[in-house]
Amino acid sequence: MLITKGYKYRIYPNRFQAEYMNSIFGSCRFVYNYFLSLRSSLWKEKKESISPAAESRMLTLLKRSPGHTWLSECDSMALQESLKDLDKAYKNFFEKRGKYPRFKSKREHKQSYRTKNVNNCIRLEGKYILLPKIGRVKIRLSRTFDGRILNATVTKTASGKYYVSLCIEEALIPKLNAGGVIAIDVGIKEFYTDSDGNRQENPEVLREYEKKLAREQRRLSRKVKGSKNYEKQRIKVARIHEKISDVRTDFLHKESTKLVSENQVIGIETLNVKGMIRNHHLAKSISDVSWNRFFEMLKYKSMEYGCEIVRVPKNFASSQICSFCGYKNIEVKDLSVRSWVCPVCGISHDRDVNAAVNILNKTITLISTV
Repeated sequence: MLITKGYKYRIYPNRFQAEYMNSIFGSCRFVYNYFLSLRSSLWKEKKESISPAAESRMLTLLKRSPGHTWLSECDSMALQESLKDLDKAYKNFFEKRGKYPRFKSKREHKQSYRTKNVNNCIRLEGKYILLPKIGRVKIRLSRTFDGRILNATVTKTASGKYYVSLCIEEALIPKLNAGGVIAIDVGIKEFYTDSDGNRQENPEVLREYEKKLAREQRRLSRKVKGSKNYEKQRIKVARIHEKISDVRTDFLHKESTKLVSENQVIGIETLNVKGMIRNHHLAKSISDVSWNRFFEMLKYKSMEYGCEIVRVPKNFASSQICSFCGYKNIEVKDLSVRSWVCPVCGISHDRDVNAAVNILNKTITLISTV
């Protein structure tokens, strides 16, 4: 069975390569904005749309026009991929998965472009990676892979670091799991509590760095915008943001890998995170804990380890039901109630452990029904 996986590496372009990458970022951004403006104005004036094939032909003519010959110096596949991104943005908008496409700015925190591997033009050569129009770029090959490179995405972060993400088609090599059956109840104080009563503390990465971040942001606000000191301070702030993101991602990867490697079945909740963030008292904590990203990691890693992820329904009141007798206690809906005694059977419950056990019971019921 063939699957596609992503591998991300740090690259170290020299000064000339970095300048050329920056020009490709700008060319792709121009093409995206040009055709977005064209499609928007055409719809407003004539109620007509443009097909992707027509856009591709128009791009070829645009590159030959007198004022845009500089586009011919760019990687042609990167420009075509930029058109695909625009078409995908429109598709997401029409299918209610996103807002109307917006114009890209060179002041955005992250710049990137994607290019396809045609005739093996993207390949690894020892400590270097060969990229179209760029040449051999030094790469930190932190892990190897066995498969075919489909495309590469070159990214420049807000702090000026460069990365390449390779989309690889390779054979799925199944890994064994320990065969456990477990359910988890995610939270804010504890990242999750499992049905065996084990707890994983929430690292609260943002709160750990927010004082330092606020201090550096205050210093940035006092700099003259556009000056060299402003740029130096902006990079300091960007590096703190990247540190927060990297620490959080590392934690999520370790915990998700641990769960899928130890269990055959994992029961999880179906959460409306977007709606929960509207609670301004908990919005920062919910955003910091990254539940959706954690669940996505569990989902794609479960394929590799051969385990099953079962989502219980969104309306399942896991915290309010007594896991011993099934009595539903509406008073426990208050989040401040961390433990309670069932008025029917008299069993004392810890809120999170009881919820995890209920999710496990529901998971077993769903599996047996299927």
